[in-house]
This record gives sequence, C-alpha cells and structure tokens, in this order.
Amino acid sequence: MTTRTEQPVRTEHEGHATMNHTLQPLLIDGAQPLSAETVQALNALCSQAEDGVLGTALVLRVGGVPATGPTEPPALALVNKWERALRRLERLDLPTIALATGDCGGTALEALLATDHRIADPATRLLPAGADGVWPGMALYRLVHQAGVAPARRSVLFGTAIPAERALALHLLDQLADDPSAALAATVDSLTTAAGAGLGIRRQLMHDAATTSFEEALGRHLAACERLLRRTATGVAS
Repeated sequence: MTTRTEQPVRTEHEGHATMNHTLQPLLIDGAQPLSAETVQALNALCSQAEDGVLGTALVLRVGGVPATGPTEPPALALVNKWERALRRLERLDLPTIALATGDCGGTALEALLATDHRIADPATRLLPAGADGVWPGMALYRLVHQAGVAPARRSVLFGTAIPAERALALHLLDQLADDPSAALAATVDSLTTAAGAGLGIRRQLMHDAATTSFEEALGRHLAACERLLRRTATGVAS
C-alpha cells in the first residue's frame, strides 16, 4: 500500500513559532491490501501527534476499494496490529480529519470511520464490500455504532454502497466539498479552536456512552472532570 507524509511546517502565531497540520496527509489506499508498511506509517503519524509534532490536527487522505477477483486475506496478526493502530488514532488528544475522494472501501473506509471529521467529494461512495464480500472487521462495528443498525443493515449484510449524500445524512460524513483539500485549512482552524483541552478523554467517554450504564459511566466522567480541573488549575498557577 502506498503511503506518504510530508514534514509539518512551522508557522508564526501571535509571535510564537507553532507547528501547523501536515501539508501532505498520510494516504490510506483502499485499493491496496493491508500491509505492515501501512500499519507502521499510521503508528508513526500517531507518535508524532502524541509527541506534539503535528500541533493542530492529524489528517488522512483516504480512497480506493479492494481489487476485484480473489485476493489473499491478510494474516490475523497483521489485522490485529492494524486495528490497534486505528484504536490508537481514536485516542489522540487532537482532532483527526479524513479527506475522501471517489469510492472508499477496505482500509480506506476503516481509517475514515476512525476519524473525528470526514470531508468528501460529492462523488464519494462508502463501500463495505470487497472482492470476497463484506470483511467482518471492526469497520462493521464502527459503521453500526455510528449510523445505527437499521440504516447500516443493507451495507453490513449485502455490501450495499452508501452514496455521499446518504452518508452525510447518516453522519458518516461531515462535509461535502468539490475539493476536500481546499476545504481543509478552514476546517482545521474551526475544529482546533472549538476542541479545547481534553478532546481525547471526551471522545473516549462518547464512545463508551452507548454501551455503559449511568452508574458505570459516572466514575469515569467524574475522573475526567477532576483531570480537567487539575490541568486548568496548573495552567492558572503557571
């Protein structure tokens, strides 16, 4: 699978040098089979985000669908590493954005569903099915978790494509743009301004809310509030 990134650029903001989002997002090509290279590239980008190198947002470019015809399935150990990398992406403490173009399936769809904000061109379609049918990976879990059982039923059971307008209505996409890359800068500015502190914690609490009882969730939410108050107090003191 082809992946590429470009070094973050330094920009001046209020007299201080800060890191801006990457000019060239990481490409996740759904037309290529899952590879160790792809897992390594995503983990490397997550490491940059965790180290504060990316600064404002992590951006993925996704597109492509698995080739038709019989294909060799990936090793289970590789699939496990990929799913762990996607889970790591979902736990980052900064906004994550996917830019989608054309048909989007395979690893491209899996990566898109793990991001916070999805921008796609109007011709984009989400395709859960590959040459060998619908892959029973965690993309199905995210699809149902995010869109609901009834709206996702035909796609999960029969691989029915989800056009961009339908995906937008189901909140699987957040924004349609003829040129997703051109819409990126304004989106990054908007999301980073609104995100504030503790984004990673809020995202995790949001994911847990659908499957956790109020009593179980209460302790986690109180702990998150305590961490945020502690961080705020430290910032005021400094």
